[in-house]
Parts: sequence; structure tokens; C-alpha cells
Amino acid sequence: MLDVQNRSAEEAVTGATGPAGTEPPDGLPSAPLRPYLILAGVLCGLYFLYSWVQYAHFRTPSWDLGIFGQSVRAYAEFRAPVVDIKGPGFQILGDHFSPVTALLAPLYWIWPSPVALLFAQAALFAAGAVVVGRTTQQILGSRAAGLGLTVAYGLSWGLQEAVKSDFHEIAFAVPLLALTCRALLLGRWTAAVAWAAPLVLVKEDMGLTVAMVGAVLFLKGQKRLGAAVAGFGVAAFALTVLVLIPAASRVGEYDYWSKIEKTGQGAETSFGQVIGDALASGERWEMVFYLLAITGFLALRSPLVLLVLPTLGWRFLSQDPNHWGMHWHYSAILMPVVFLALVDGARSVRTSPRAWLVSYGKVVVPVATAVALVLAANLPLRELMKSETYRTDTRTVQARAAVDAVPDGVSVEADVSLLAHLTADHRVYWVGTSGDVDPDYLAFDLRGWSQQVSDPVQLASQLHPEARYEIVHRSDGFAVLKKA
Repeated sequence: MLDVQNRSAEEAVTGATGPAGTEPPDGLPSAPLRPYLILAGVLCGLYFLYSWVQYAHFRTPSWDLGIFGQSVRAYAEFRAPVVDIKGPGFQILGDHFSPVTALLAPLYWIWPSPVALLFAQAALFAAGAVVVGRTTQQILGSRAAGLGLTVAYGLSWGLQEAVKSDFHEIAFAVPLLALTCRALLLGRWTAAVAWAAPLVLVKEDMGLTVAMVGAVLFLKGQKRLGAAVAGFGVAAFALTVLVLIPAASRVGEYDYWSKIEKTGQGAETSFGQVIGDALASGERWEMVFYLLAITGFLALRSPLVLLVLPTLGWRFLSQDPNHWGMHWHYSAILMPVVFLALVDGARSVRTSPRAWLVSYGKVVVPVATAVALVLAANLPLRELMKSETYRTDTRTVQARAAVDAVPDGVSVEADVSLLAHLTADHRVYWVGTSGDVDPDYLAFDLRGWSQQVSDPVQLASQLHPEARYEIVHRSDGFAVLKKA
């Protein structure tokens, strides 16, 4: 007789991974992929739509999309990942160690645009939703719980803020961490190691997260394997920040130590001051509160929550305010960890002697879903519900005209708002980083300079005193100059 408890008729007849009428080979309850793939497709569409509208309307929040666009283009052209935006001939592996972005080169061959990177990130974030949702259904035995947590994860503030921040290399870490946590929850130790190991190629600090995967393995009784993985993670971190990055860097060292050693004003700090500032920071603790609140705080019942400590640790120690709060992309990698820790916590409380905890475990997934929906009302994707989000304003038209005024193939120095739109067809510098190079063209967003210099030619002479530039295009908002 078929076991249909907590299973749909379709699942009871055709298990997700086994033949008809049988359980999957590993004994897990079946969970068909289709509902989660559909939800992931919707999430991917929402993420990409937001990113594309932001790009198309020149609302890029930083120079990062230009930087990654330039590095991926270099990989696609089989060149070293030189990013002139950070300085002529700047080797990007001397800044952050993220060789994983080379995997985007084939996509760039088909779609040579920074928009391709935005699509890749949307797909990677959505892929994590499939892992989180399906794992939830298999462990908690409820499709409703699986679908609910898929929504909660997909709308989480960490992912939405990352989408708003354009593309970053951590997009690769999100599904890898989801798969690592899934393997840990299911006791698949070798698979956990296999999914965790590539994280060291995503960014230099991820070696410490891999080390924490080893710690979780150790706590789960896999002492030798856990110790080996922890050692590998620490060694990878040390190798990247002490050897590989300094070898590729112009300054011969890992430049981001200064984020801890110096304040935003450049003043030296003491270790005691760093710790004191970290512990007294309301913005940092607010981030931690919301990180746990989206799981109904039940993530604290799982050892998986240890995986958030390395990322939270360096963010607490950093003197850069951008690292402290809930904005930017830094919390995206924490989302699959805390949601799957929630699943582990909900499973663990089923046998608790405390009746109230058992009861809470039964409703925590709806609670987490409700919290995500409430918070989403004030998060970036809400902008997709507003007609003005899609409206082409005067500034957008002027920005497009400025980009069109720069001929293909020339070198150009530009402001943040124009950088990413030029990287596919030009050698691009950020204003002030071209050094002794006098680019063929200059493209300025005049809003950022109006308080300092009103005449673009005067600005050009200040930036490049040895060259002479003349205006070839100008509007109220933008100016393009050509070297005479």
C-alpha cells in the first residue's frame, strides 16, 4: 500500500528520483522539481527585470558592474583580467581573488554586455531557491512548507539588496552554499565538501567559510574530515591574502587590511578600538537581528548558523560603514545558510520536551514567510509595482545620447553612471584613475561636478593638463569631449 502521508498523489505514484511506486534511493521523501523550478523562474524574472530596468535607466549605484564587465570581457577575449577602471593595467586578481567569474566568459561570447552578468546573477540567486525549497519539503515533509520557504528566501532582504547593487562575484557563492547546507542536513559529507571547496575561488574571505564547514562536519561526528576541511579553508584564505593577491597587486599586499586598520578618515586604529566600535555599533547589531528574525530565530537551533560567523566577523571588524548594515550585497551569501538552518531547527524541535517549542516549530515556516512578505513591502523589488520605475525621463535620454556620442573602440574616461554602458566596446577608465594616460574621449555626468567646475573643458584641463579636449556633445546633464 502506498504511503501518501504528506505527499501528493503525483509524488506517491512517481517519486522524485525513484521509479514508480518506490521511495528515492536515499530514503528521503520525494519532492518533485517542477514547482520549485517554476517559482525559481518567476524569481529569476523579477531579479533580472529589476536589474535591467536599473541599468537601462542609468541608475547604476556604483562602479562595480563596470569593473566586473571589464574583467569578464577580458576573460572572454582570453586576456588577463585587467580592469583599467581601477587604474591603467590594473590586475583585478590583485584586488579580490575571484577567478570564478571566468565561468561567465562563454555567456559573454553570446551576449557581450554587462546585462549578461545581471542575468547570470539573477539565475544563480534563483537556483538557490530551488535548493532551499526542495530541501525544506524533503526534510519537513510538507510541500506547503517548501513552497513557503522558497518565497521567503526569494524575497529576503539579503538577496533583494544584492540585486539592487548590480552584479558581484558572490552570486556564485549563493547556490554553492545552499547545496553545501543541503548536503550537511542530509548527512552527505562528501557532497558537502565537494560543494564547499569551490567557494575559495569566489572570494578570498570564503576560505574562512569553508573552514567553518569543516567545523560543522566536526560537530556532526566527522572529526577527521572536518579537521581536514577546516585546515584547507584556513590554508586557502592565507594563501590568497598573503601570497596570491599580493603577487598580483601593485602595492605588494592585500589592500583591504586597511578596512580594519584605519578609519574611514584614514586615521590609525587600535585593536581595542576596533572591538569596542564593533560591539557598540547599533547598525551592525540591527543587521544581525534582521538576519535571525527572518527565520523566526529558530536558525539558532542549528549548527549551520556557524557558517555566517566568518562573514559577520569581518563585517563587524571593518571600519567601512558600507559593510555594517543591511544594504549592498554582503548579506546575500547568508540567506541560504540561515533559511536552511531554520529547516534544521524546525526538524530538531520536533522531539523537544518543551511543548511550546514543538508547537512553534510547526508554525515557524508560515511565520518566516509572513515576515518576508511584510519586509518586502519596503525592499527594492517593490519598485517593480510602480509605473514611474519604467518611465524614461530626460536624464536617461541624455545619458543614452552621451554614450552614443563615444565612438566604438576608443578609450574613454567616464563617471560611474556611464561606466558599465561603455565597457563592452571601449577601453574605459573611471574619472581620476587614468593616471598618465590621456584617453581619446571624456564623458562626464555634469551633476556630480556642478559645484566644483561648471565648464567641462576646464574640468578636462584639470584632469589632463598635458592634453587638450574639445566638446563634441553636451546636454543639460552630460558632456562628451574628444582629445584634439
